[in-house]
Amino acid sequence: MSNTTKYVLITGASSGIGYELAKLFAHDQYNLIIVGRNQQELESKAAEFKQSGIDVISIVKDLFNRDEVFALCDEVKRTGIQVDVLVNDAGQGQYGLFKDNDIERELKIIDLNIGALTILTKHFLQEMVNRNEGKILNLASIASTTPGPWQAVYHATKAYVLSLTEAIREEIKDTEVTITALMPGATNTDFFNKADMQNSKAVQDKSALSNPADVARDGYNALMAGTDKVVSGFKNKVQVAMGNVTPDTTLAHITAEQQKPVEQEQN
Repeated sequence: MSNTTKYVLITGASSGIGYELAKLFAHDQYNLIIVGRNQQELESKAAEFKQSGIDVISIVKDLFNRDEVFALCDEVKRTGIQVDVLVNDAGQGQYGLFKDNDIERELKIIDLNIGALTILTKHFLQEMVNRNEGKILNLASIASTTPGPWQAVYHATKAYVLSLTEAIREEIKDTEVTITALMPGATNTDFFNKADMQNSKAVQDKSALSNPADVARDGYNALMAGTDKVVSGFKNKVQVAMGNVTPDTTLAHITAEQQKPVEQEQN
């Protein structure tokens, strides 16, 4: 059992940036509540995290399903455990032209990236404000700052995440609660497989992808410092800075060129 009573709830903790964040919290002796759809995967990661001498609770929930997100809030409440930190990491995308992509898949992405994040943020924020203590980390993206041809819905959901986070931050500025947006660029995770994006120019050069451990460290440090947002990686910082002075129509064209399929580039 951990020598601390602090708990962090992390969605998407079984892989990628969420997994790296969970390792950082475990190292600093935070107890973990990890949430995911795959029970076997969750139990495997829980066993690994427990080696740090902390308490780990794994909860199987499908965050694409709104009812299960509300059920997660209720389940945590019934345990009587105080969630000191919330990390909304779970998110997915879908590669392809908006006119061609499956609408049911895109609606599920909206339910996960926007719906689940909004429900969890509101539920735990209310508890945190009531006791005037707590931290929230929302996974936005540098995609939140630009229109995203070939990933139109994903970019739009991340724009929502960033906007929501910054608005809430202003609303709670007179409390001891902080909310932070982590904005990575393309990162070497399973995101691209799930998004059917392996054919995109953006992911062909694996060496150009960020290391998820580096992204997690940037997010962890920003969360602990209580800063409003952090763009992870120098190259991404430059891209966002340039984007701030570039017209959206130009940004959309640049993004389309970066993300279009390789075979189109070769033709």
